[in-house]
Amino acid sequence: MYKNLVETINNVTTFQNISEERKNILRPLIDFVQQKVNNSQEISINFICTHNSRRSHLSQVWAQVAAAHYVIPKVHCYSGGTEETALFPKVAETLTHQGLSIFKIADTDNPVYAIKYSDNSLPIVGFSKKYDSPFNPVSAFAAIMTCSQADGGCPFIAGAEKRIPITFEDPKISDNTPEQSKVYADRSLQIATEMFYVFSMIKM
Repeated sequence: MYKNLVETINNVTTFQNISEERKNILRPLIDFVQQKVNNSQEISINFICTHNSRRSHLSQVWAQVAAAHYVIPKVHCYSGGTEETALFPKVAETLTHQGLSIFKIADTDNPVYAIKYSDNSLPIVGFSKKYDSPFNPVSAFAAIMTCSQADGGCPFIAGAEKRIPITFEDPKISDNTPEQSKVYADRSLQIATEMFYVFSMIKM
């Protein structure tokens, strides 16, 4: 993995800032992944938020990187929204500062990004889409609800084997303020810490 990314990973894998309450919230996702590993099955996880622009993308990326870091095979992470918008540029900027390589492969109103954690890794494809987009899995996946609005607005996710609320505060609250960069960095690191904790708990 890229040197700057390794530094970020070293900083988030102490897990000292994860409360027992948050560990309990993360437990159903750990159990889902562990069951799939035990059965040698594909592990599909779809992170869902309202606009698929911030938290769901951060969760998708960090979960995929965490799975690679802990060498958990057959993990495929996706994201989607209750509506399609665009990946917010500050998210790509934040992830770049934290060590990932990101470049646009389509520059439209809804840009498509290739996100890499090492030179030879398969890129994570980042763009905004609805949770039931043909790009995403249609069955046997865990639906992770990353915002309370999406959790409340989507009472049923077709095809989901498990529906798990793991909500994060929206960094959007800092947009157009001097604190924006710090808020996005902090939220990204919180999500990274929790996704790395999940995959650190998996027994191969």
